[in-house]
Amino acid sequence: MNAEIIAVGSELLTPQRLDTNSLFLTDQLNALGVEVVTKYVVGDDRDLLADTVRRAMARSRIVILSGGLGPTEDDVTRDAVALALDRKMVFHSEIADQLEQRFRQAGRKMAEVNRRQAFIIEGAEILPNDRGTAPGQWIDDSDVSIMLLPGPPHELKAMFTRQCLPRLERVVPQQVIRTLVFRVAGMAESDLDQTISPVYKKYNNPVTTILAGEGDIQVHLRARCSNEADAAALLAEVAGPIELLLGDRIYSRNGEPLEAIVGELLQKHHATLSVAESVTGGLLAQRITSVPGSSNYFLGGFITYSRKMKADLLGVSEDILAQHGAISKETAEAMAIGARRRTGSTFALSITGEAGPDPSENVPVGTMFVGLADASGTQVVHRQFFGDRPRIRVFATQMALDLLRKKCGLVGV
Repeated sequence: MNAEIIAVGSELLTPQRLDTNSLFLTDQLNALGVEVVTKYVVGDDRDLLADTVRRAMARSRIVILSGGLGPTEDDVTRDAVALALDRKMVFHSEIADQLEQRFRQAGRKMAEVNRRQAFIIEGAEILPNDRGTAPGQWIDDSDVSIMLLPGPPHELKAMFTRQCLPRLERVVPQQVIRTLVFRVAGMAESDLDQTISPVYKKYNNPVTTILAGEGDIQVHLRARCSNEADAAALLAEVAGPIELLLGDRIYSRNGEPLEAIVGELLQKHHATLSVAESVTGGLLAQRITSVPGSSNYFLGGFITYSRKMKADLLGVSEDILAQHGAISKETAEAMAIGARRRTGSTFALSITGEAGPDPSENVPVGTMFVGLADASGTQVVHRQFFGDRPRIRVFATQMALDLLRKKCGLVGV
């Protein structure tokens, strides 16, 4: 069974407001085995909203509208749904009386405009709202269930959980939706898709989605079955060949970010880490310390943005800086060795490079060197990234963490 969500309100079409209700509703519907196939944001336009409702009803068995149930002229949801269904609006005096009583209890006189909230679409079930003034509505039209819910999240969540979920549980067929997420590092999106598409294209269920970020790609496998066991078996059937193809490029199988995976490996091996950053200005340390419990393995770091700080704090020699420059394999190596020596950590990561927007030291924008030092020696990886300054810096930290992940996974420390 499919559902569509329509968020109503012109304010949601501005950069100042974000529709979070649809995220909550999607999570609740997925737990019932209902797939959300479309989400809309529609402004306060009665005719446009009515047309959107008609189109949603033609495709899906469940249509949920959030917002636009208030007392003002721009609250058009009731009118629009009545127009879409070709039904009348019926005034309920008992709702108006209840609203007036609530205002009196609060020591306020109810404005006449609030009586608009007492209009209910013909044939609708009233969904009481004990957290606000606007009642919700449930309408069954042929084989489609339509819900009109208030916009404020605390009102919507309470109404949906208490009153809509029990109704849905009675009409939704027994079904589960389960998702498996692989997170992959060190591959371009096109290369990854070319590698695994021969596997996932054989299946309409589960559905495979590939999401690309800065140095990080997520592969979502989404199975929809009648029971938990079948969903798990189907996910395993598709995931197994994908895992064989991607190998150690997969760093997470539960959606955890790379910094969390690295932290788990360091704790497993009772190892510690320090960092020396130039171009990333502390971004690597921020990612590492964003993980709860990171103080168990992260000792600290150095932000050595200038040549002088590289020399004074990390012991990078003047000869290296003069001969090879601050953005070089040799400097990255010396920075990692210096951080490990100064902190006594098991591992030390270093990053130096050029993130732009203007090139320096005769190296192109996007040039990055990442060093990794441990008891066995030092290795340096060089990459050339493309994009703007924030994107390049994130790529560099991802490269550093992935280098350490592979080292921890291969070496007993």
